[in-house]
Amino acid sequence: MNKNIKIRCKNNGESWDVPMGSSLEEMFQLMGLQMDHGPIVALVNNKIEGMHYRAYKDKDVEFLDMRSASGQRTYTRTLFMVLCKAAHELFDPCKVSIDIPVSNGYYVDLQLLPLSLADSSKPSEPRPPLSLDDVGRLRRRMQEIISQGLPIHRHETTAEEAISMFEERKNFSKVKLLRSQGSLYTTYYDIDGYADYYYGALLTNTSQLYLFGLEKYFDGVLLRIPSVDHPDELGELVHQDKMFGIFKEHHRWQDLLGLRTIGDLNEAIDKGYSSMLIQVSEALQEKKIAKIAEEIARRRPVKENGVYASAANGDLPSHLWDNGGVRLVLIAGPSSSGKTTTCKRLSVQLVTNGIKPVSISLDDYFLDRDKTPRDESGDYDFESIYALNLPLLNEQLGALFRGEEIELPRYDFHTGRSVSSGRRLRLRDDEVLVVEGIHALNPELTAQIPEDLKYRVYASALTTILIDSHNYVPTTDNRLLRRIIRDHKYRSVSAQETIRRWPSVRRGENKWIFPYQERADQMFNTAMLFELAVIKRQAEPVLEQVPESAPEYAEAYRLRKFLRYIRPIPEDQIPPTSLLREFLGGSSFEY
Repeated sequence: MNKNIKIRCKNNGESWDVPMGSSLEEMFQLMGLQMDHGPIVALVNNKIEGMHYRAYKDKDVEFLDMRSASGQRTYTRTLFMVLCKAAHELFDPCKVSIDIPVSNGYYVDLQLLPLSLADSSKPSEPRPPLSLDDVGRLRRRMQEIISQGLPIHRHETTAEEAISMFEERKNFSKVKLLRSQGSLYTTYYDIDGYADYYYGALLTNTSQLYLFGLEKYFDGVLLRIPSVDHPDELGELVHQDKMFGIFKEHHRWQDLLGLRTIGDLNEAIDKGYSSMLIQVSEALQEKKIAKIAEEIARRRPVKENGVYASAANGDLPSHLWDNGGVRLVLIAGPSSSGKTTTCKRLSVQLVTNGIKPVSISLDDYFLDRDKTPRDESGDYDFESIYALNLPLLNEQLGALFRGEEIELPRYDFHTGRSVSSGRRLRLRDDEVLVVEGIHALNPELTAQIPEDLKYRVYASALTTILIDSHNYVPTTDNRLLRRIIRDHKYRSVSAQETIRRWPSVRRGENKWIFPYQERADQMFNTAMLFELAVIKRQAEPVLEQVPESAPEYAEAYRLRKFLRYIRPIPEDQIPPTSLLREFLGGSSFEY
């Protein structure tokens, strides 16, 4: 006799008796639910599961569509697999790396390898790079796979069998990852005989992929996906050449160290190279900060005997001599990007270039609370640029650059009012203002200040290491883990609360920060090549405190699952000047 289990469906608040062993896909059909763009995945007892999942006990279930972050991740992973299958059918031997989230899509590095790697009778000379025609063929083949409505099978097998399979297919990044895990069992997916491993769930059929874009992008391709807010449309194509450049710069560093994937990182840690990785990573980051300081110095004239002379490495236009060149350094970046430590370390490097930095806080320019704008929910919108007293800020910056003295304001967060600080400031010829804040690159912030006086830096934690060649690490995960640690350690805020607030933080970033990042004179990647191995030790016990009954448990569980891939590195190997100390503690800087 068939036995039923009870499923409490949160989408309609009803309970259903379903046969034991039913898949989520079967449950959805049985319940007669309707979703325009779903279901993609489901929350099962507050844990994300793919629609392949089968239930053998009573469960709480909530089906999610493309408007959820988990739904979009699942949709995107499935697109990755279809792309990889199509590429290997058309271009073998080839190497596909799902590489960089950029321009509202994902950059895919597709390298056509010598034919001799697949057939020794073939010539060994290099093949030409990917062409526009090749991209068109790839796009058409992807659409054919989607239109065929091929089932996507999920398999559970021993890790040993999976490693053997991927070795045979010469997918060595997955071999290295699986070997470093030490797990007995693992899962993989296949589409019509093409097998691959993915971190997280996939759709159950290729026909569920209703929209995608693919186009030539630099020396690879850009895979475009539906917008979260408007799932019927592709995300807007935004050119991010500077962002792409900083990613490629870090890839060159990784190639130098042989450190492109989590498997590479684990192998290096196992071999005792963690200290070297830390030293080299810190040195590369400091070198980048030093270069930024040197560029600022080159854009300032040198005064000799009371007269401005040419700067160290080239003449400045005369109109810059009159203004003293760069007088204002603006440092912006999203939450937990390490802006504060970047500001402090850049200030040290400016001093070594003969420039005295003077810092002012944008927080002191908040409007009185009763004048603060409100968001759609009626709450005070402190993320808005209009929460700042822009006229006062521009008036005081202009006065400083004219050589006048000002009194800086001070914001009293207890009363919600701007008060007199008693701190007076006059900017000398050898000084520059350094201003750090989320709105620093927004042109409205310094609209009345001549452009020639400004130097803009965009700082963010742009994670460049991959789980394996087909599984990238979301840059937002790196920042979220930093914030969870910092909020817990310094602000007495639980991981559950930080995760709950995170979507609101991300919406503010999309509105007020990301649109202006390409305006930067320099981009600075604050992510460290070894960072996740150090963060792991502090993040895991905090994430474990999120109760399973909480809605935030799904995200906490996902982050814990991801961190399990990584070998830990003790934090006592991190120097006190490291940017990571802003979050881990033990910094030699004062915050």
